[in-house]
Amino acid sequence: MIPNTSQKSSDYSEIASYYRPGHADYTFDIKYGFRDYTGGGRSSGRETIGRVAAGAVAVKILKEMGIAINAYTKSIGPISIDMTRFDKGAIYRTPTCMPDEAADQAAMAYLKECMEKKDSCGGIIECIASGLPAGIGDPVFEKLDASLAKAIMSIGAVKAVEIGDGILVSQSVGSENNDAFRCADGIVSKKTNHSGGILGGISDGAQIILRAHIKPTPSIFSTQETVNQNKENIEITIKGRHDPVIVPRAVVVVEAMTALTILDACMLNMTARLDYLTNFYR
Repeated sequence: MIPNTSQKSSDYSEIASYYRPGHADYTFDIKYGFRDYTGGGRSSGRETIGRVAAGAVAVKILKEMGIAINAYTKSIGPISIDMTRFDKGAIYRTPTCMPDEAADQAAMAYLKECMEKKDSCGGIIECIASGLPAGIGDPVFEKLDASLAKAIMSIGAVKAVEIGDGILVSQSVGSENNDAFRCADGIVSKKTNHSGGILGGISDGAQIILRAHIKPTPSIFSTQETVNQNKENIEITIKGRHDPVIVPRAVVVVEAMTALTILDACMLNMTARLDYLTNFYR
């Protein structure tokens, strides 16, 4: 049991009779005939606490296997980090979880502007898995990239997932997008990593690189149009405590879901070949 010490049901009392734009109020009501308006219910970010707890265990197990998972904020609104200033230690030192203190300061200034305009913004979380050997994942229904995409898309605020170069591959050509292989001292590697560490649904030994695109916080303080439960058109102004951005809060969730998915794939890989089983139980 993990107590929620910062929840105030009174913040949500006014929204019981109408559907908030950008929230799942309407779809939950249509599907179940009920919605928990006192904090979002199953569509609330609070739901992710169980994922993070399980993910913490997965991260520890993966560490014993030589696999490291690291997520961080890549961008908030139009503000992106500069990879030449990447500082891993800054991820949980900065309020935005950006590994670039200059970008963090710029993002904080941008968020202040959003708040002054009674608005919110989204951003991008990048997650990198290092140390995963080649051969993890399956070619059809349990593709590693498909499993990762499903896991990350299951996080409420995520609206898109990219792996490797992502959407940029649609603008590329084969000679640019293909990662050349090379062998040194009997070890096969790639000169580049446009694929994001996955080929044919199976890890290729390079870093797994994925990005989660997070939507703007739907609860904003400016006036919005909506419909109430009597199907009347109304205007609303949401009150209470709401973040101008939820990207930093979701960093650890993306990290947790990535860790859980990769650990699952590693465990499933134990059954890929008979010699894996015989060697394990011998």
